[in-house]
Amino acid sequence: MKALIFAAGKGTRLKPFTDHHPKALAKVNDIPLLERNIRYLKNFGITDFVINIHHFANQIVDFLKQNDNFGCKIEISDESSELLETGGGLIFARKFLDHGEDFLIMNADILTDINITDFVEYHKKIKDFATLAVSDRESSRKLLFNDDLVLRGWLNVQTGEQRLAEFNKGFKPLAFSGVHCINPVIFEKIKRKGKFSVMEEYLDLMQTEPIHGYLHDRILIDVGRPESVTEAEKHFK
Repeated sequence: MKALIFAAGKGTRLKPFTDHHPKALAKVNDIPLLERNIRYLKNFGITDFVINIHHFANQIVDFLKQNDNFGCKIEISDESSELLETGGGLIFARKFLDHGEDFLIMNADILTDINITDFVEYHKKIKDFATLAVSDRESSRKLLFNDDLVLRGWLNVQTGEQRLAEFNKGFKPLAFSGVHCINPVIFEKIKRKGKFSVMEEYLDLMQTEPIHGYLHDRILIDVGRPESVTEAEKHFK
């Protein structure tokens, strides 16, 4: 199985570090996030990676070369000319991923100990084109699921704004974990082009397609701000 790691973002919340470096190279206990996530996925047998790059792209390329790609096959999806966000980045990387096999997507600035083997098995069992890892944790934005853990909406907790596939007051609000398992048929379903968020596409597709959540209770830290680095260092040595 291949994994696509999103490492292109500008990481504005991690300034001043990201004024001079990509956020994927921010360190937690002296180990860069990108290295941590490559090693984490490698523990589950994943050794074939696609990494998208934009912000200080050359630093990521040099870092991988200096470490011999951590013994993995790594292909670079180079967005140096334009940052395409998660949806555009996925489409741009299609040539590396559209080969008839499920693949994993993970944000470089997420640290977690989700059991990837269990997650992938769940995805294969339900046979959706996309399965989203989710948990019951604090977040300013929540995905809304029915009792069968099928995606039915989205909620901005702070503003009350929501998008629903149907009206129902009983949906479970859960936070997306930045990890998804994807079947390449998704490339035939996505209609947007250029720069866009993959979550926008999921919220469109939920009207007609089942997209399941995979509920977990594992550690999940979005290392997007300096204070979250401190929190991550308590859990990831």
